[in-house]
Amino acid sequence: MKSTALMFILSGVLLNAVAQLLLKAGTNRLGVISLDFQNAWPTFIAVASQWPIMAGMVCYGVSLVVWIMGLSRVDVTIAYPMLSIGYVINALGAYWLLGEAISMQRLIAIGVILVGVVLLYRT
Repeated sequence: MKSTALMFILSGVLLNAVAQLLLKAGTNRLGVISLDFQNAWPTFIAVASQWPIMAGMVCYGVSLVVWIMGLSRVDVTIAYPMLSIGYVINALGAYWLLGEAISMQRLIAIGVILVGVVLLYRT
């Protein structure tokens, strides 16, 4: 994989992971969100007033553009599995930034994912 293609793919993955962490930070501020006909508008306003959620949505939009640019350079059979790096970034980011726990089983799974990505990248 050429360095430009790798940059687009990894940038898309990173932006997607950052978007997830921002969305989670925003929902942590709101608490449990339930949606029904009567509270749809107030819920929308509450969600839209959270800057982390809005920033996460922007990251998603930018990641989509970057991802499309990467896909134009790499086979999807290579690019799509690289999204699994996002799980690693999210798990570590949630641990460090949001205080979420990572069990030994999750650490082992993260290791397996990383081995898989390295094997995939080398093909």
